[in-house]
Amino acid sequence: MKKCLLLPFLFISSFLLAQNPKIDSLLNLLKTDKQDTNKVIHLNKLCNEFSFVGEFNKGLNYGKQALALAQNSAYKKGMATAYNNLGNMYCMLGNYPLALQNYSASLKIRQQIKDKHGVADSYSNMANIDLYLGNYPTALKSYFAALKIYEETNDKQSVSDTYNNIGCVYEKQNNFSEALKNYLAALKMQQANNNIKGIAIAKSNIGNLYLDKNNYDLALQNLCAALKIYEEIGDKRGISITHSNIGNIYLTQGNYTEALKNFLTALKMHQETGDKKGEAICFESLGQLYNRQHKIKEATLYLNKALPLAQEIGDKDVIKNTYSDLAVLDSITGNFKAAFAHYKLFIAYRDSLNNEETKKQSLQTSMQYEFDKKEIATKAAQDKLDAINAEEKQKQRIIIYAVAGLLLLVAVFAVFMYNRFRITHQQKQIIEEQKVLVDKAYESLHEKNKEVMDSIRYAKRIQTALITSEKYIAASLNKLMKSK
Repeated sequence: MKKCLLLPFLFISSFLLAQNPKIDSLLNLLKTDKQDTNKVIHLNKLCNEFSFVGEFNKGLNYGKQALALAQNSAYKKGMATAYNNLGNMYCMLGNYPLALQNYSASLKIRQQIKDKHGVADSYSNMANIDLYLGNYPTALKSYFAALKIYEETNDKQSVSDTYNNIGCVYEKQNNFSEALKNYLAALKMQQANNNIKGIAIAKSNIGNLYLDKNNYDLALQNLCAALKIYEEIGDKRGISITHSNIGNIYLTQGNYTEALKNFLTALKMHQETGDKKGEAICFESLGQLYNRQHKIKEATLYLNKALPLAQEIGDKDVIKNTYSDLAVLDSITGNFKAAFAHYKLFIAYRDSLNNEETKKQSLQTSMQYEFDKKEIATKAAQDKLDAINAEEKQKQRIIIYAVAGLLLLVAVFAVFMYNRFRITHQQKQIIEEQKVLVDKAYESLHEKNKEVMDSIRYAKRIQTALITSEKYIAASLNKLMKSK
């Protein structure tokens, strides 16, 4: 059985995705840390680091310490991170009920403190659990809810991771075209972000998809490329899962020796890390392998281990495949009654996972996401247009106000000028009236002056007539003098 590699959001800071800080360094910091938020942060980081190297039980221990200290100090962000980390640990250990319980607690706190990105991470992690449990429509709905937030916050890395996870849902539903579309989108973005681990996961899932389509060369090519990356970065979980998936290729090709080698390598690593889901998958794969070889004892041993473990963790996909293997085993041994019973159980689980209603709900979720995405884009375009219109209206208002202000000034000036004109006109009238009076006075004075002058001239003539002239007197004197 193939295992699709998901990307749970294990890390509280982006740099941890690309590198693994030394655990010893964090342990040394704990020795000097006070019982405060710094210690909570360091404990949470340690939890992640042990998860990264596949030491899930150790990670669980530090996660619990972080949660207890965060609760004592009422450090809500630290509490949310600790709950999320514990959810990751329980998920890796195959304890899905406890994983979901912790993810839900983390989501509640993140919603309270308005940690938008954290809310998206919680949605994604809860979707992983639904995918493991075969609740495909619910998983897809949660993934799209997370994807919407990641796109809004322009978190390209998380968008890429979510594309990968969505691809897993479609692959489980045998919708290979949509699965490949999402895997390739994830791979392209992981390569652009230079996320080595993300590239490995995308290649692993693409390899599994090619296996489904019976393209064994491309399947092996992609899985071997992924395995090389996991070995370089020391990712035990990635190594074990990829060995298991490579084993499936060899099993399908009938190369039982190589298949057995890879299954046993994967099983050993899963048991070392306590990954129950990985163990259950390997048990089922080994049972299928021995069925094909008609090794009844070995097949019975591993299938009887696979079924209760898958039922314990609630993994419907593993349960379904194990019932199918048990039906084959019963047929080999001639127990047709048991074979029929196991086959009916296989059909029941298969139908519950892949019935038409489930696919319909998944399609509706996908279409709703695309519709919402278009609605957001349309709204954004409309908002932009509204903003432009508002800006134009504002400009128009400014122009109107300016013109109105100018007209008001003109009106005020006109009133002022009218008043000035009226006053000037009144003054002119007064001046003209005064001029008329002055002219009349002048004419009257001129007349009087003329009369006076005429009188003076008249008097002068009379005077002249009455008084003997000087010449006459002078002549008379001269005559008188001569007569003497």
